[in-house]
Amino acid sequence: MTGLACMILAGGAARRMGGNPKGLELLGDKPVLAHVVERVAPQAGVLALNSNTDPALFNAFDLPIIPDAPPLGRGPLAGILAAMKWARALGFKQVATVAWDTPFLPADLMARLGQAQQGQSMKSVMAATRDTAGRLWRHPTASLWPTHLHDDLETALAEGTRKVSAWAELHGVDLVEFPTGRPDPFFNINTPEDLALAHTYLER
Repeated sequence: MTGLACMILAGGAARRMGGNPKGLELLGDKPVLAHVVERVAPQAGVLALNSNTDPALFNAFDLPIIPDAPPLGRGPLAGILAAMKWARALGFKQVATVAWDTPFLPADLMARLGQAQQGQSMKSVMAATRDTAGRLWRHPTASLWPTHLHDDLETALAEGTRKVSAWAELHGVDLVEFPTGRPDPFFNINTPEDLALAHTYLER
């Protein structure tokens, strides 16, 4: 296969959204997840969704649904592990991940992550932006991961590691800085207020 493999991570309990799956909330005339798919599908050679909920919820998206390996509830690192194993089984040496609540992702996300990783097959590549004060913020779920690290990640999860950045740093991480606008390209929707703000961004 050509192009990158990409997994959309549909995790989180959505407690701040009243328990409703945040990626299925309407943004404009379609779910937040539909915006994410429209952003990343043209950039990826193959695309799937990581979710531990009822696959029937996603029938309209026509995507392979890849759950975490048990035990469940281990956070986004478990989704990244599922992505690694899925992509490796398809013959990919890298897999990109994005979150399902980030509807404004850059159109060149995959290209820039892939370009940064060339010749650095042992390292992961992570997206980053700067805030108005010049501080650099990492976006761990918007990253490109070497699939050969799946055994190490599986061990780390079994030992209790949960923080994406902490595990990634053990193997080295290169950052790719993206321009920050309004909205921030990695703006994510966690609360009803975030969703309302996303509507204003979309209207612009």
